Amino acid sequence: MPSYSYASLSIAIGIILLYLGGAAGAVMRKGKAARAWGVAVPVTRLAFAAALAVLGMALFLPRAPGFFGLLHADTLSGLLLALVTGLGSVIASYSRRYLEGEPRQARYVACLLLVLGSVSLIAIAANWTVLIAAWIATSFAIHGLLVFYPERPFAVLAAHKKILVSIVGDALLVASAVAAWHTVGSGSFAVLGRYIDTRGAPLPLQVSAVLLVLGVILKTAQLPVHGWLIQVMEAPTPVSALLHAGVVNLGGFVLIRLSMLVGSAPVAQALLVAAGTLTAILAGVVMLTRISIKVRLAWSTCAQMGFMLLECGLGLYDLALVHLIGHSLYKAHAFLTAGESVRTARRARLAPAVGGLGWIYALAAPAVTLALVLGSQMLWLGSVTAAWPLVWSAVLALAWAPLLWIAPPAPLRGFLVGSGYIFALLTLALLWRTLPIMPLEIGAGTQPLWEDVALIGAFATAYALIAALNNVPDGSALARLYRLVYAGFYLDEVFTRLAIRLWPPRLPRQKPAIMMDGTCYTHALESGEAS
Repeated sequence: MPSYSYASLSIAIGIILLYLGGAAGAVMRKGKAARAWGVAVPVTRLAFAAALAVLGMALFLPRAPGFFGLLHADTLSGLLLALVTGLGSVIASYSRRYLEGEPRQARYVACLLLVLGSVSLIAIAANWTVLIAAWIATSFAIHGLLVFYPERPFAVLAAHKKILVSIVGDALLVASAVAAWHTVGSGSFAVLGRYIDTRGAPLPLQVSAVLLVLGVILKTAQLPVHGWLIQVMEAPTPVSALLHAGVVNLGGFVLIRLSMLVGSAPVAQALLVAAGTLTAILAGVVMLTRISIKVRLAWSTCAQMGFMLLECGLGLYDLALVHLIGHSLYKAHAFLTAGESVRTARRARLAPAVGGLGWIYALAAPAVTLALVLGSQMLWLGSVTAAWPLVWSAVLALAWAPLLWIAPPAPLRGFLVGSGYIFALLTLALLWRTLPIMPLEIGAGTQPLWEDVALIGAFATAYALIAALNNVPDGSALARLYRLVYAGFYLDEVFTRLAIRLWPPRLPRQKPAIMMDGTCYTHALESGEAS
């Protein structure tokens, strides 16, 4: 193989070294914020330019065999590198203005660059050891950003819960790697794929897949361990953008990278479908009851991660990859423009009510989205079921239908804009198959009929509930249900109390304050009631 095929991998390794060097430079300039940002901003921009070069080489040049089975740079790696470095460049520039005048900026810069470097290492990981080490490094680096305001008890508690979940998730990933390594005789993902292709997946690999899925479920903030993702809103806004757009999504990337393992284990796929469906439905419903824009976005991320896991469980890895990229870009934009989102929401509340049109849009939206899903497959692939079976198309239609519910004063225009957005997303997902990324359809087998019926029934019920909560006036028969939904079904309270009892956090001391309901703030926080 020509030597130039190694160029993309060499540049990818250089990106990681660039981030690490930038982090070291920021630490050396401790207490000098201007100099720290003078290092960070050029580093992130140079890394983005290098990542685009990696992606271009991966698309058009022969693929390098790897670096001793530890690292490789294929198209999938190039996509994640370009996504993460691009977001990192924007977030670094935004953070420089956002944190002006704040203390501890040099530490913030170091942690930010370490997060970007660790995620970049995950992108090119070709071995269990590298993947797990990079993911653990990401967790500890993001922890430093989550506690940027150490005097805020909620920030410390949320970061504490997050690190607990990450530790358990890391332990499950290590167990999964041990089971796979012992069976295959190597930690290389390429060797694992060849083993499954030739010999199938014996019981130890089935167990490895289940452990991997459980670890990913924890790390992607699925219910009921989702609370930390909602409560890290205490961190600076650019940290929320980085977390929701580039860190939580890593679970979906790992499932796509290891699709040959997950797709060979029916139990693992069933776990993904069950956990993803439950989280997508419940988090999607709870999101509608939230007033704070950032909290709504956090619940939205929780729901979107659930839907991404569902896509992987159904074998729709191509759609999951498009979903990952689209969600990352959207969430980064949404958090970094949260101020404008607040103004938009206020204008919507002052606009005249839609009235009975709300129910008309709610009833019409599923039919329109189903027509878009089926029509796009017919247009681009020549068959309405060429990409996804009819049952999965119906699930996609129900999941995307709320995108057509646009607030006044221009609901019809919003309905059309939402339809165009869905069609563009479908087009990208279908044309994605023509790119030389990887065999993304591994594990996309047929489901039993009862599972298909249960899946459609669950999403149809959730859609009806969301439509009711969105259109039925307050004070109706849904009032009691609304209170339950607003409380997040009290799922996080149980986990919070358990986390505090197992490993009590060191919360900053402060003067007792009285909450709106008359409860002592400090007591409520320590008991978990303020979560």
